[in-house]
Amino acid sequence: MNPQRVLDSFLEMIPIESPSWHEAPMAAYCTEQLANLGFAVTFDDSARETGSDTGNLIAHLPGTVPGRVAFSAHMDTVKPCAGIEAVIEQRHVCDDVTCRMVAAVCSAGDTILSADDKAGIAAIFEGVRSVVESSAPRPDLTVLLTTCEEQSLLGSSALAEDALVWPADLPAASRGTECQGLLDGTQAVPLFVLDADGAPGTIIMGAPYHFTLRATISGRAAHAGVEPECGVSAIQIASAAVGAMPLGRIDECTTANVGHIEGGVAVNIVPAACQLEGECRSLYEDRVTAQRDAMTRALEEAAAQFGGSVDIAWTVDYLAVVHTADDAIVQHLEAAARAAGLEPRHAISGGGADANVLGTKGADAITLGIGMTNFHSVDEYILVEDLEAMARYVEAIIAEYAG
Repeated sequence: MNPQRVLDSFLEMIPIESPSWHEAPMAAYCTEQLANLGFAVTFDDSARETGSDTGNLIAHLPGTVPGRVAFSAHMDTVKPCAGIEAVIEQRHVCDDVTCRMVAAVCSAGDTILSADDKAGIAAIFEGVRSVVESSAPRPDLTVLLTTCEEQSLLGSSALAEDALVWPADLPAASRGTECQGLLDGTQAVPLFVLDADGAPGTIIMGAPYHFTLRATISGRAAHAGVEPECGVSAIQIASAAVGAMPLGRIDECTTANVGHIEGGVAVNIVPAACQLEGECRSLYEDRVTAQRDAMTRALEEAAAQFGGSVDIAWTVDYLAVVHTADDAIVQHLEAAARAAGLEPRHAISGGGADANVLGTKGADAITLGIGMTNFHSVDEYILVEDLEAMARYVEAIIAEYAG
């Protein structure tokens, strides 16, 4: 692994503006990099469904030994991402024993940094490049770079069910049983999603179900000063409903939130309509459905109390993914972490990642922490040593599966 090269690669990606639905410039950059490494690069037709200006990028490189692994990250970022300026600063980092000064790549302060998830892409590229350059044994490699991940995993959700099947026209060391297995569901390719906080070596053992709520509340308009008693306030219904909902952290693995309310026309009109949007999440299906039902019940009871009505729609954005310490993929990751000089750590995430979707599409998918900190904010940063460590980890994962 070349430390300067992985840093330079990350710094090259940072200025490439790629908010959700506009990932084409980033896709072009990644295509060139992967093609130079010998990958066959294709794009799916997911843009028809997502509305992005490009599809998901799927790249394959034949291996030199039996087996197959896949790595994934997402090309889109949140905003503000126009004109990102990255700076390298010294940061104070403390653990239980010592404090030290280390180099970090930071946003200059007016935008995000986009370590989420360009740091993941840079680590994948460098880890693979190191393996290819060293001629070390490698299984068949797939790199999947998705669009619109920040929009409730739209890109991976639009991925075709057979997209991870090895193309028939490419030679592959694992030709035969694995491709058939992916088609009939008997075997899944190990797929590592580099897209979580936590120091390198962090293995995300669980990520939640995610349900999204959209409700339209109907009341009755009236003049607020002349005959308010003739009106039914949709905003008052929404307020009463939200006040009755269990929100925030419900338990150690369940959360809920109402994040958007909009309604009304003018201050002198009792509002006849109001729109409300929220969500609930949990690692466990019975708990997320119980939370969904509680939020639904609060809306229905508030509408009945004030004489209005409500139209409620829930969407299941993605399912939970849960791993145990006995899973083969976890044991391989722990061994690879130690080989890379990292401490394996298990963690639970309250957010979803593409692994939540890809686990239903021919992959044994798991998310890895890459060290990104304060992501989705103008205070985002990543330690240079963590960027280097993730590239070593990718290299070690490939070696682990080649062995």
